[in-house]
Amino acid sequence: MPDVLDRARHVHDLWRDPNLLFGQACGYPLIADDSLALQVIALPIYDMPGFTSSDATHASVLVARANDGRRSLVDYRDTRAAINDPQSNTGMNLFRATLAPIAETSAFFARVVQTGSHRGSIAAIAAGSADIAAIDTVTYATLVRHEPDLTAPLKIVARSPASPTLPFVTSAATGVETIAALRLALQEVMTDPRLAEARASLGLAGIITANFDALAPIHALQQTAIRFGYPNLR
Repeated sequence: MPDVLDRARHVHDLWRDPNLLFGQACGYPLIADDSLALQVIALPIYDMPGFTSSDATHASVLVARANDGRRSLVDYRDTRAAINDPQSNTGMNLFRATLAPIAETSAFFARVVQTGSHRGSIAAIAAGSADIAAIDTVTYATLVRHEPDLTAPLKIVARSPASPTLPFVTSAATGVETIAALRLALQEVMTDPRLAEARASLGLAGIITANFDALAPIHALQQTAIRFGYPNLR
């Protein structure tokens, strides 16, 4: 087990490492990519300034420049959307689910650009190279707290449906005894008074023990968009 976080490898490589003991993954790739073999350990509960949830759910805020003159989501037809990744739940799947009822089975945007991160999507809007993006509420609250100058020029246009938070995961090769130990360790981390400051900095309030079935609402939102005739964010 490494002593420090590994930031040198791409997250998709880490998720596919059979030696992965503990990590956090976006829920949408887990339901959309059959080649991604991970086990869900638990879902985090967050409590942050500007965002509080009593359960392990979050949503996305659809943000745009505050001075762009548009008032509602419908007004963003034929504009430029930014997404962090096509397999992102909060950046794409929840964005698509929010737009599906008004997209009318056609291309809603003039262009969709991929930025690589939620922060990158916000920066693209601020720079004028995109007009709207979906940012998960945990990330947005964190940026408001730590980079207020980045979010100050933005407004919240709409909010998406709720979905499960990003699950804590382990490799498919991890045994049941190790998974039980990981869940116990997580529970202790969430209650240890010595870690209160660390939890507060991350906005963590607790966990809910979970398995893959907990991601069903993510799949349901995908299917709802398909039924509306809007299978792709476009």
